[in-house]
Amino acid sequence: VQLQASGGGLVQAGDSLRLSCTASGRTLTNYHVGWFRQAPGKEREFVARIHRSNGATSYADSVKGRFAISKSNIKNTVWLQMNNLKPEDTAVYYCAATTVVGYVAEVNNYYGWGQGTLVTVSS
Repeated sequence: VQLQASGGGLVQAGDSLRLSCTASGRTLTNYHVGWFRQAPGKEREFVARIHRSNGATSYADSVKGRFAISKSNIKNTVWLQMNNLKPEDTAVYYCAATTVVGYVAEVNNYYGWGQGTLVTVSS
C-alpha cells in the first residue's frame, strides 16, 4: 500500500490545519494508520494513530488536546486535524500504514510512506 499525505502549508501560531491521508488502489480499512512528522535535523517522530476497525486513537503527549485523528471508510481517507499550532509543530508530516496492533509509536512497524506534506508554523 502507498499512502499520500496532503494539506500542509504556512500558518501562524494558533491557527489550524487539516491534513489528509489517502491510499492508492487499496482500502485503508485493512490498516491502522499513523501520522508522523520530521523536523529539520531531527528523527521522524510519532504523532497519532487510528485503529483500523474500532477507531481507537493514540497521540503523542506533545499534541494531545490539540490534534485529532479521524477517518472515513467511505472516503478512504484519514485526517489529522491540527489546532492551536505552535512553531515547534513545524515539520514534514507523513502518514503510513501498519497491521501491528501494539507499539503504535514505532516507526519501523509502518510502511507505505509517501512524500509527506510540509507544515510551517510562524511565530
